[in-house]
Amino acid sequence: MQARRIQFLFLSFLFLLKYPSRARSLDDEDVKRSHFPDGFFFGTSTSSYQVEGAYMEDGKGLNNWDVFSHIPGIKPFVTIHHHDIPQELVDRYGGWLSPLMQEDFVYFAEICFKSFGDRIKNWITMNEPNLLVDMSYIRGWYPPAHCSPPFGNCSAGNSDIEPPIAMHNMILGHAKAVKLYRELFQLKQGGSIGIVGFAEYFEPLRDNEFDRQAVSRALAFTNAWLFDPLVYGDYPAEMRLYLGSALPIFSPEEINYVKGSLDFIGMNFYTSLYTKDCIHSACISGWDRPIRGFVYTTGERDGEPIGGRCGNPRFFVVPEGMEKIVSYMKERYSNMPMLVTENGFSPPQQNDQVQALLQDTNRVDFHKSYLAALARAIRNGADVRGYFVWSLIDNFEWIDGYSQRFGLYYVDRRTLERVPKLSAKWYKKFLANGTTDHSNEEDLTTRSFGNTILGSEASKAAI
Repeated sequence: MQARRIQFLFLSFLFLLKYPSRARSLDDEDVKRSHFPDGFFFGTSTSSYQVEGAYMEDGKGLNNWDVFSHIPGIKPFVTIHHHDIPQELVDRYGGWLSPLMQEDFVYFAEICFKSFGDRIKNWITMNEPNLLVDMSYIRGWYPPAHCSPPFGNCSAGNSDIEPPIAMHNMILGHAKAVKLYRELFQLKQGGSIGIVGFAEYFEPLRDNEFDRQAVSRALAFTNAWLFDPLVYGDYPAEMRLYLGSALPIFSPEEINYVKGSLDFIGMNFYTSLYTKDCIHSACISGWDRPIRGFVYTTGERDGEPIGGRCGNPRFFVVPEGMEKIVSYMKERYSNMPMLVTENGFSPPQQNDQVQALLQDTNRVDFHKSYLAALARAIRNGADVRGYFVWSLIDNFEWIDGYSQRFGLYYVDRRTLERVPKLSAKWYKKFLANGTTDHSNEEDLTTRSFGNTILGSEASKAAI
């Protein structure tokens, strides 16, 4: 066998010596038009459908590829107001502290409905009004940076009085926009409309009745502050009890269009916290106030965190909280259709090494665990119709700037190149009903997955 192999190699060598031109690469051959016979046809190829466009021009009817290729792999959910408003309106009349803001918001919403309602079938009027009033008018961390002691030392504001006023105007602005949409656009355009609240779940700090009652108050002052009026037409009883005259009252006319002004409930959910009663025990200054429902919230008990730590010091990895908050909303609001419109993870230690950022196994584990909890809630009857990852790409996280990285895609701040992290590849594979382990994912393509779209400010994935 060895002798035959040597003989073969020797003959091959002689062949190359005798016919050296055969050994040249085809790329080296000099081909000319004259090498082809007279009458030989040369040209380029096209097809009318693939190059002409104008698929509905000049009386043409639909063909099968027109219908097939125009089926949308994307369903946009558009948020009309996501925290930012024109500074002009703040300077002119105080923004959300004035009822005038209601009318300007409705005017803007009407423009959106008229301009895009033929394509947008899922509207979100506002993102997280309950968080916005906390950050803008209690803590003073968001514009217009209003607060008062003991919550902060701002140049203007009253942390006890202004938050209910701003929230009331936002609720009425939402309800008026929904009323307009339903009267003038919804039947013709066939869309749905809702609102998104910042949702948290709470556990008692201690196993006693006072802290368990604090859980109920915390849920009322966080989640139900927004959703109770929109479903039932009034603020939670717990808020009426503790805020008294500081909490605005809806007129009979307002109740008529505020009550039921939702087609779906949107929730941005990240974390659970502990609650401590501040009525019967001493608390840190600020938490022992009516605007907080006399509840202190914390992520730690005896120095131990409630769950894994995140980049945001108030966020913890508590997957079971997802199941519990969905179940709470299901029971409180008669299982109205729900969407989880934000859920995401930013790592506690920001490693600037690109490869470390791209291998975000902790983010993959976060979404797997929260999705598993959501699936349990759905199996138990919760009418949840969608889940949206926050966020598509690393982005500007308000007062945290670019220090928090929630994205499935890494963004190089110098070149603006967007690179998929492991979580993006996992999510793409998850949506394609693939396995959810971390192995053998290098072959996945880097293009965006079909269920991801951009809303007005927020990124929302289709149901």
